[in-house]
Formats: sequence, C-alpha cells, structure tokens
Amino acid sequence: MTSPKIVLGFESSCDETGVALCTTDGRILGQALYSQIAMHKDYGGVVPELASRDHIRRLIPLMNETFAQAGIGLNDVDAIAVTTGPGLPGALMAGCAFSYSMAMGLNLPVIPVHHLEGHLLSPLLSANPPAFPFTALLVSGGHSQLMGVEGLGKYKLLGETLDDAAGEAFDKTAKMIGLPYPGGPALSKLAESGNPERFKLPRPMLHSGDFMFSFSGLKTAVLTTAMKLAGVSQPAEGMAIDDTDKADLAASFQAAIVETLVKKALAACLHMDHKRLVVAGGVGANRLLREQLVKAATKRGIDVYFPELNLCTDNGAMIAFAGAMQVREHPDLLANRNYSMNTRPRCELATS
Repeated sequence: MTSPKIVLGFESSCDETGVALCTTDGRILGQALYSQIAMHKDYGGVVPELASRDHIRRLIPLMNETFAQAGIGLNDVDAIAVTTGPGLPGALMAGCAFSYSMAMGLNLPVIPVHHLEGHLLSPLLSANPPAFPFTALLVSGGHSQLMGVEGLGKYKLLGETLDDAAGEAFDKTAKMIGLPYPGGPALSKLAESGNPERFKLPRPMLHSGDFMFSFSGLKTAVLTTAMKLAGVSQPAEGMAIDDTDKADLAASFQAAIVETLVKKALAACLHMDHKRLVVAGGVGANRLLREQLVKAATKRGIDVYFPELNLCTDNGAMIAFAGAMQVREHPDLLANRNYSMNTRPRCELATS
C-alpha cells in the first residue's frame, strides 16, 4: 500500500452515536460523538427503541461535523467501517443500514467491525501504544472478558463473566442505592468519599483457579447490606440510607470489583507470559482501577496500557481505527463490494 488510505467509521451499538475518519497509518483526522444519556435519564436506563431512532437522527450531522474537522470530503474516503455487533439489534441496524447504503451509493467497500475489537485496539491510538502480544481486560457495561492477543485478529478468550458484567454491576448497584443515571460514574464518584473497608463484601470467584468472573453475588450482598441499613425487609429502588453509609457501601463495592479485576487480569498475564496488559472499555476509565492495576502490575514487571479517557466509552474513532487496521493488514479488502448486511447482536470476538 503506497499511500495511507482513509476509513470512515460508524458506531451505534447502544446509546452513543460515533463517527470518525482514520488513516491506515493510525491518524484520526476527525471525530464526533453524541451521547443519549439525557434522553434515557428519565427512564433510568437505555430504551432500545428510542436509542435506535436517535441514531438515525444523529448520523448525518455527526458525519458532516467529522468531515468539517478533517477538511476533506466523501470522495476522499477509501472504505467505510461499521459496528455490526454485539449490541442492541435496532441500534446496530440503524448504523449498518446507513453505512451499507452509503457504501453502495459511493461504490466503496464495507469493513464490518466487532464492537469489542474496537475497544481492544483503542489503546493503540494513545501516545504510548502497546506492541503485540498482550493480555487484554475488556470491561464495559455489557462485557467483562480477558483475552490473549497475539496480533490483529488473533484473539483467544481466557475468561469472561458468568452473569453481570462489571459495568452492569456498577449501574445496577447505583440504582439500588438511589444514585442517578448513569449509575456507574455516579457510584465511582461517591465512593471517593467513602470507607472501602467498612463493609466486608465478597470477591466472587477470586480463588477459582481460572479467569472467569461473577458479580451477581456481590450485587446481592450489597442489596442485603442496603436493606439492613435502610431498616426494610423488602428490596426497593432508592432505599433511604444515610449519606455516610451510602458512601461507605459504594466504596466497599468498588473495592471488591477492583480487587477482583486486578488479580484476575494479572493472573491471566502471568499465565500467557505477557509483559503487557491492555485495559479497555468504559470501566477502564475508573480511577481506582487504573491506580491499583498500575501499582500491582509494576511489582510484577508488567506494563499497563489504557486508552485515552475520551476513547474509553463507545466512540467512532475506535471503529474507524479497527477498520483501518484491517485494511492495512489486508489491502485486498478494498476490492470487496459485498453489501449483504449482517448485524450480530450477540457474537464472540475470540478467533482461536
């Protein structure tokens, strides 16, 4: 490939609409992102039908903003990348229908991108990118996985959650103790003022001898503790808990999650004999997780890599970048004109 190619990327798997332009030499030319938090706040969570409709409204304005940043036009694009899964069916369909239609109209190839691959590769966009191979901890609202990564497209699943993902447990626990949506960031902020050692909460599967996670039992333990603090016999959202108790409970919960993620991730690194650990996904922005991982990994001679904070949540840059890396690795993809759209609401990333 004699000169860098330009890939236009679209992300619409859940409640963020993202658009970006990336070159095959790893430069982000422009990006725009819209979060639906304000719209879903009144419902206490994402409403799939509303999310799908809003993606349709946002895609063209965000695309225009992205091209304006980059100072180029549609005729300069060499390929279109789009998230095809996993995610909400309607939301994926909105982004894919738009992307495939545009690609067909412009006679451009479409690069399907796995949402988790976008997250996994996003730290490569940082000022200090990791080299292959590495172990990856993918932690977001819907996923908690440990992957062995040997190279682009070479991913081995080491372990994943048996029930709630870490981010999901954050959100559900926050809602349980009466914190506003989105719950995860609100709980993390409240935890900063709490005592993480006050409540002895479980660390499920911490000593299971494998790389699997389980957070539903921890969530249940928090519920039981919250009910005792509120003096009630039946669970209810937003139970009346003293502010100090609430902060201590949030801090204790967060400490349990972080300890589990840190120990499992480092064990996976040692198992794979990797000296690099990549952390990606929304929970990767958690301050305590970052601090504890770096501290523990440094003692073992392991380097830890995080995406830039603005790339931790869902975004178009990670999808455009993943598509661009595929094109760089396999230039023949530019000749592909298969417009058979196939969204995959549930799909695995592992390739080996």
